[in-house]
Amino acid sequence: MAAEIVIDRWGVPHLRAECKADLFFLQGFNAARDRLWQIDLWRKRGLGLLARDFGPGYLAQDRACRAFLFRGDMDKEWICYAPDTQEIATAFVRGINAYVELTEREPERLPPEFGILGTKPDAWAPEDVVRIRSHALTRNALSEVLRAQVAPRAGDDADLLRKFLEPAHRPQAADGIDPAEIPLAVLDLFKLATAPVTFAADRLDATIGQAEGWTKINDLQAVVMDSEWIGSNNWAVAPHRTGTGRALMASDPHRNHSVPALRYIVHLTAPGIDAIGAGEPCLPGISVGHNDRIAFSQTIFGSDQEDIYVYELDPADHGRYRFGEGWRAFDVREERFAVRGASDQVKAQLYSHHGPVLHVDAVRNRAYGIRSVWFEPGSSAYLAGLSSMRAGNPDEFRDAIARFATPSLNHLYADVDGTIAWLPFGMTPKRRNWDGLLPAPGDGRYEWNGFFSLDEMPSKVNPPEGFVYSANEANVPAEWRGEDVEIGYEWLEKSRALRIAQVLERDDKHGIAAAAALQTDVFSWPALRLRPLVEALASASGSAGKARDLLLGWDCELKADSAAGALSELWFALHLKPALFELLVPDAGLRALLAPGDVEGILTALANPDGRFGPKPREARDALLLKTLAGAWDDACQRLGSEPGTWSWGALHHGFFEHALSPVVAPDQRDVIDVGPLPKGGSASTVMHAAYRPQDFRVVTGASVRLLMDVGNWDESLCINAPGQSGDSRSPHYSDLAPLWARGEYVPLLYSRDAVDGAAMRRITLRPTGRDRLRDAAE
Repeated sequence: MAAEIVIDRWGVPHLRAECKADLFFLQGFNAARDRLWQIDLWRKRGLGLLARDFGPGYLAQDRACRAFLFRGDMDKEWICYAPDTQEIATAFVRGINAYVELTEREPERLPPEFGILGTKPDAWAPEDVVRIRSHALTRNALSEVLRAQVAPRAGDDADLLRKFLEPAHRPQAADGIDPAEIPLAVLDLFKLATAPVTFAADRLDATIGQAEGWTKINDLQAVVMDSEWIGSNNWAVAPHRTGTGRALMASDPHRNHSVPALRYIVHLTAPGIDAIGAGEPCLPGISVGHNDRIAFSQTIFGSDQEDIYVYELDPADHGRYRFGEGWRAFDVREERFAVRGASDQVKAQLYSHHGPVLHVDAVRNRAYGIRSVWFEPGSSAYLAGLSSMRAGNPDEFRDAIARFATPSLNHLYADVDGTIAWLPFGMTPKRRNWDGLLPAPGDGRYEWNGFFSLDEMPSKVNPPEGFVYSANEANVPAEWRGEDVEIGYEWLEKSRALRIAQVLERDDKHGIAAAAALQTDVFSWPALRLRPLVEALASASGSAGKARDLLLGWDCELKADSAAGALSELWFALHLKPALFELLVPDAGLRALLAPGDVEGILTALANPDGRFGPKPREARDALLLKTLAGAWDDACQRLGSEPGTWSWGALHHGFFEHALSPVVAPDQRDVIDVGPLPKGGSASTVMHAAYRPQDFRVVTGASVRLLMDVGNWDESLCINAPGQSGDSRSPHYSDLAPLWARGEYVPLLYSRDAVDGAAMRRITLRPTGRDRLRDAAE
């Protein structure tokens, strides 16, 4: 039987097959066709195979990633996501491998990256799809260790500048633990396992004697900062509040910007399946999108899914740790690593009953380890989308959501019958005797007490307000109590959520155009909250007075052409925040651990100055505002010119999609594989999420994929995936969507066969059982 890939003019592939096995074969084949370098690197990183291709500079990262692989019962693992997961994964990797074999016969099909580095893609095994865990978004191991550094030395209130807690809570150290004794080195292995793969000449040229020097690479700072910025928006509106009488779903998941994009839009059609949307190209299925009956989307929900444990070592035998009244032996597993240019390396990894040991302090007789939901069956990120994408009604969708373990997500639902729903869920541990905010003893006294079931979680179905939404904010209803056990205390700040709610409350005829405007909305809620403080500075003069006047005449819209927007962000990011941190946390070493800073914690400290500001807190706060406003004005003049009328936020704030190989290729190649710069509005606090690094204002995190779904009239739906659908720089779809993304524009998300065929630009026909039977033709 022939199967077909129809590629539309925007690079979206529409896959058609006569049976389920052929469809997922086709999805794997197509993923390799468009994203082979990306998915091959994903697999090698996750399985700890980088050093074989790239040399000793990657051995430490291999060791870290290998430590976090799933090692449990594969029979239990397969059935967690859907009854047919193993069958689907087998077909999917068979498709990937068919394309890899095709590149062996036709090497010109290999993406350029393989030639640049002199490597080749590997064949996959079905288990590779599910065993890799370290790309999943869980929390809060990083924060536990950082809190242990900051809070004992600078106070709990200072730590709220790093990570605000909701509901309000004072972290409690577990019995027998002095948080101040926990070293930052506890995070090294974990950060390295979750870090992206980076390329630099010295790393690629490292010798085996230098391998250990790459356990603390500079880019690990980004892992911490990413955890504070990665989020998403979604909302669903009931038919009686839209202009069409149909439900509407909006979804824009946020992640690090990269080229190629993290996600990939694909349309899957076979008997019993007709789903379109976005997922990660290394996985079968989709996680956000729609089928013929329902639309579904998700954002990160703040369940606390990790804990750091402290083990007392047996002084006579560091291979044992205190457990109960006696000692328990660590499990020692030896791993063999192939290394380019060197002999195989064998490394031992210790495991406690919780999971991998992260650090051993032999002097203090202490070891530190982690328990994560990653180690539970069913925790392969987003793979339960295999069930949700095939659901057809609320009950089937609810059954599918019960299969999601990681990440913990706000699942939204809308269907052709008009039902909308919010169902937050993920594998969420119950902690009976501690709050999970600081490391705990690993001696058996502080253990998880099972997990919340979906029935125990809060939810909303057809709420009276006529819409549901989420933006990673603390959204557990005040009346919900999970047996007096909290889901978590760490969320993203609420600016985006407040703006979404405000707009939806005012709009009783919400439509696709209005949803597009809201997804690209650049209203700054932090600027609005700072406005009364600025207005109260009546004594402002000179540069501070000019800054005050410009900000008070501004509508708080961080548009790319906004002069006041440029000043506002310069002030907050480079002047006000650093000055506040210096005042409240004098220790420079501790201040570095606050980055990037929690907006809610910062705004709360400014709105309610206390004794940390000095004997006259409000006067000291106002003096800080005046000084930093003046500094920001002068900074803007230096960067953007002396005439404020010529300033623009987009002159500083820009999108730039940097390829991982950009640091190691020639300038002419760099111009081909990098995309940008592109002027961009917004910030990390606007609905159009555009978080930037302060040193150069490059947007590093935000929405690449956006979906707007007209439920039931599917061909009116819209999408964008930046910088483009393809990961091959030779493709016309490598960067064609980036200019549209920068301008906040969209392309059609076509669904019906007639609409797709009308926009077809290329067709690929193949027989999954006959590898030599391939026809690739342009329309």
